[in-house]
Amino acid sequence: MPSDDSSDDRSGDATGLLGLLADERRLKVVAALALGAETRAEVVERAGLPARAVGQALTRLVNGGLVEDADGRYRLLTARLRDAGRTAARAKAVPDDEFDAPEEAAKVLRRFVKDGRLTSIPASHGKRLVVLDWLAQRFEPGEIYPERAVNLTIGKVHGDYATLRRYLVDDGFLERRDGFYWRAGGSFDL
Repeated sequence: MPSDDSSDDRSGDATGLLGLLADERRLKVVAALALGAETRAEVVERAGLPARAVGQALTRLVNGGLVEDADGRYRLLTARLRDAGRTAARAKAVPDDEFDAPEEAAKVLRRFVKDGRLTSIPASHGKRLVVLDWLAQRFEPGEIYPERAVNLTIGKVHGDYATLRRYLVDDGFLERRDGFYWRAGGSFDL
């Protein structure tokens, strides 16, 4: 039976769902479910994955609230995808010409940020510091983030999250220890 639009009462956000779908195997399992697979055997057949990989993916998807397991019958909770997409679409994007920064910094940001996404990483260290400061403001002071959360946050604005994460640490915007990160510098709103 194809997936339906029944709502799931677990809370979650678009970032968490994207994290679930970031793994190619889980994405294939979701596709198989969306195309009507219901049992693990059907998912294995349609996804073209080993049974063990399908089992691991289904476990993560069920635990993440994107798939429901009803006695070995799996169902994609498409309402979660729909609701997360609507929530993300409603999120207020800062217009490109409105940056809460001094004029020189805003000029740099207008050059490198379009529609809330970083178009390229500045080669100039000074300009890169402006962009890194803008990026660091996505992390709350006093909060501790696992690396995965840092990657997701940075990945929302640029695909090369590993390079940007390294720059944030190297230039003192974030500190890192044992796979966890926290904000250590940059501009703060008072």
